Amino acid sequence: MVIWLEGDLGAGKTTLVRGLLRAAGDSGPVKSPTYTLLEVHVVSGLHFYHFDFYRFNQAEEYLDAGLDEYFSGSGICLVEWPDKAAPYLPAADMRIELRAGPNAQGEGRIARIEAASARGRTCLAGVTSSSSLRPV
Repeated sequence: MVIWLEGDLGAGKTTLVRGLLRAAGDSGPVKSPTYTLLEVHVVSGLHFYHFDFYRFNQAEEYLDAGLDEYFSGSGICLVEWPDKAAPYLPAADMRIELRAGPNAQGEGRIARIEAASARGRTCLAGVTSSSSLRPV
């Protein structure tokens, strides 16, 4: 499963990943992979791969980093700044766009979630049927 996380700097992409990992049962530290490119979390045997391509100046840096193997397995790949590697990055199963909330202080977040494949539609259907998410 490949999930692209989109939004401006400070939109809450890493915070969202932290929340997903907490919901899955991970109680360990969750830090941004801005400088490491990748943080791996294993929760109940499921691998979560958290990528951050913010520092890429050229999309070809993705090829040089040798990260393809993570996308070919059965884990969940959560990708911040996918546009920085888009020509080489596997297509998203889901895309989540985050933006600041509607109040003047920008508190809260608005998430737009799009299923981009059959796998993504199945996942999104499961999430929406078991949560308080609502379409806008």
